[in-house]
Amino acid sequence: MRGRYEAMNQLFTRISSRISAYAGKAVTFLLAVLIIVMWGVSGPLFHFSDTWQLVVNTGTTIVTFLMVFLIQNSQNRDSAALQAKLDELLRAVEGAREKDLVGVEHLTDDHIEKIRQIVEKDSNSNHRMGGGTTAHGSSIGVR
Repeated sequence: MRGRYEAMNQLFTRISSRISAYAGKAVTFLLAVLIIVMWGVSGPLFHFSDTWQLVVNTGTTIVTFLMVFLIQNSQNRDSAALQAKLDELLRAVEGAREKDLVGVEHLTDDHIEKIRQIVEKDSNSNHRMGGGTTAHGSSIGVR
């Protein structure tokens, strides 16, 4: 059962990656504009009927519904990859607040905001004292 889930997950990732890549191109946008223009121009041919209007409404609703999932999947993968890279940088930099910042994305919004304020305050204090590049090893202590 787990193998099927993994295979389905890999297939979805491959498909969503390709669709996301194509959806973000200028050619895809121009194709969408062309479809809407063709639909608009065909209005007199169909006497601007309810069915004519329903075609574009249904089409755009379906595309929008599916794109929400594809965009969210792409965003989730990008965020996870970026977070892994940042965590690795924290582990690699001597004097970084690794224990306070690695995994911070799993905290609540309030905790993250407190950490952001502390880091910003420390950064401002460090700049005022003339040190721009020194690592800060003090604990944040918000968790």
